[in-house]
Amino acid sequence: MDLLNTLVDKGLRRELPTREEALAVLATSDDDLLDVVAAAGKVRRQWFGRRVKLNYLVNLKSGLCPEDCNYCSQRLGSTTGILKYTWLKPDEASQAAAAGLAGGAKRVCLVASGRGPTDRDVDRVSKTIKAIKDENEGVEVCACLGLLSDGQAERLREAGADAYNHNLNTSESTYADITTTHTYADRVDTVNKAHAAGLSACSGLIAGMGESDEDLVDVVYSLRELDPDSVPVNFLIPVEGTPLAKEWNLTPQRCLRILAMVRFVCPDVEVRIAGGREVHLRTMQPLALHLANSIFLGDYLTTEGQAGKADLEMIADAGFEVEGTDQVTLPEHRATAGGGCGSHESAGCGSHESAGCGSHDGGGVCGTADSAAPVGEPRTDQVTEARTDLVAVRRRGAGTDLAPNA
Repeated sequence: MDLLNTLVDKGLRRELPTREEALAVLATSDDDLLDVVAAAGKVRRQWFGRRVKLNYLVNLKSGLCPEDCNYCSQRLGSTTGILKYTWLKPDEASQAAAAGLAGGAKRVCLVASGRGPTDRDVDRVSKTIKAIKDENEGVEVCACLGLLSDGQAERLREAGADAYNHNLNTSESTYADITTTHTYADRVDTVNKAHAAGLSACSGLIAGMGESDEDLVDVVYSLRELDPDSVPVNFLIPVEGTPLAKEWNLTPQRCLRILAMVRFVCPDVEVRIAGGREVHLRTMQPLALHLANSIFLGDYLTTEGQAGKADLEMIADAGFEVEGTDQVTLPEHRATAGGGCGSHESAGCGSHESAGCGSHDGGGVCGTADSAAPVGEPRTDQVTEARTDLVAVRRRGAGTDLAPNA
């Protein structure tokens, strides 16, 4: 397929695909799916070999959030019955993190619900970062605390944080449809604050909220402009009690196409399969390892994930290896330059407005099979049933007396 050959060549050169090429990946047919995975897999192996980075979430403060994000079980007025608790003490958070690190995770992601941290909250998290790093040599710590105020990113960096996560989630044009209590621009500002403070920026998206192909491409191109070192790809977990509980729009094939598109647009960035992989990829999870080089181990913030032992067996059985703390995740050109999603003059990074890389002439259907959907239109993948049996609220780990899943 000419499209895939072109995308592989561009990915190996860290060159930005056209918008039409990215849309065409999402429009490929199921008959071409393995070819798409194989092509994106070549790009993944070029920059990350067969390593898989493991990350572990610790929910420092659960529920009780004043924001109204429609996808979130911790949102204002949520009736999901999730665990609700205020801040974990540093030793409690360090103990929770230890389970994930024992399972092979090299990064701990410290997450707290809420609009953003107060200065006192930053002090709390700083003590937690120190507690974790004192106990675990070589561990990376990423904070995810919401919208940052001036100076807070610098304080987290001084406390030992390596990275800061704040996702864009969806395209700028549809952002107001999922959240009204803050803006897309607020999120962009926080990612920029993390960058400016010298933190490794982590920012990604949520697929499956009813968005179109254009929305997915818009947010990925906007992420490329923001230049994060890691891009988590979440697949919506439709939790009962949230406004999006009935949004079952994803098939395993659709998820693989999305991951492939992200890999082609950001070839040398850590692409992480985040929430929802067990719910939507199901038995096709091993194929996704050919596209992404990073996953979360065990449970998520408020829902249960696949058993950590099963994750490790899946990685080994698929012929991949867990990345060690002595290995550098990013390719040398990014690690030494402080990042850069294909950041060289011919890549096209930063040459367009924040809405994403601009339009190009042409039909945009290059290389797609006859049975593919017209480029830019939402796909009509058939979801045969809502797999509510795969969605379970977390009842163990942080905030409980039960051992975590790691």
